[in-house]
Amino acid sequence: MTQPATVVTVYARTDLGKTRDHNEDTFLVADLTTGKSTLDSESRQCSVGPRGLLFLVADGMGGAAAGELASAMAADLIFGHMVGTWAREPDDAVSVDRFTLRLREAVELANLQIHSYAKENAEFRGMGSTATVAGVFERSLYLAQVGDSRGYLVRAGRAVQLTKDQSLTQRLVDAGELTEEEAEKSARRNIILQALGPDPKIRVDLTYQELQDGDILVLCSDGLSGVVKRDEIATRVSAAADLETVGDELIALANERGGPDNITVVLARFAGAGLAPSADQTDAAYRVFDTGEMETLEAPPPLAPVPPPAPPARRTGAPVGMAMLVTGIIVVLLALFLALAG
Repeated sequence: MTQPATVVTVYARTDLGKTRDHNEDTFLVADLTTGKSTLDSESRQCSVGPRGLLFLVADGMGGAAAGELASAMAADLIFGHMVGTWAREPDDAVSVDRFTLRLREAVELANLQIHSYAKENAEFRGMGSTATVAGVFERSLYLAQVGDSRGYLVRAGRAVQLTKDQSLTQRLVDAGELTEEEAEKSARRNIILQALGPDPKIRVDLTYQELQDGDILVLCSDGLSGVVKRDEIATRVSAAADLETVGDELIALANERGGPDNITVVLARFAGAGLAPSADQTDAAYRVFDTGEMETLEAPPPLAPVPPPAPPARRTGAPVGMAMLVTGIIVVLLALFLALAG
């Protein structure tokens, strides 16, 4: 019997904010069944195919064009690896475990590639990027997290944070040395403990959530979450008739409060007869997904020579992926590396 389709309505947009002179954020919306992705700021509707969907928000850091390059590389490399591996898995190998393995693997390999590129190009040393990556497979949502961009799920008027910030203040909250309210006001709240690029090894947090009819996923950079509270996001998302309206309102609200950083938002509403009604399951929560014994990769595959990126584009809308020219080469090298390693 054919599984009823899950229909997803998606909105994505990035904004310069009020204080930055260029945009170091990147977002990605991709269909892993068709292998198509988009960086366009627009609303769209699609169904979850047999290989699922991919959403990403990345917030770059570093001088000059380094942050913009790092976030663009993160999006390109993660998507490229998922298309080059997961999308090509034989049907009898398709499973939740395989999907989550490839998702975590994609983030780890992106880190290694960004780290290696910065190591070989002195002007980009120290560059890095957060990555909040949401994969939708069958009727569940899986989030791979590095840094402090966030993933929320809005259900029945309530927003739950499905990711945990890899930040100094979050560690202090976990240790009981700060309350969440104190952490929000702390001068150290922007100090993150991990990012893609600075170090050759990272720890990817992987969480999951079973989707229900009417759930809305919110991915955002700290340009939004740093000035708009979780309950405010829930109220506006729940009250809005369409995602484009609420997305624009959230970005406008962040700008009204000073727009201290670039602001990026990806919204996805899930609906369909195959999803459980909200009353049938427990509330959303931060749930860690156990990836078993999969090891963190020790060394990157060799990098092909890459020309220096162009100067950063001054953006207020869709980001420009400066690493797009090299993605094809890198994907081939990644696939070869994984085949040899396996």
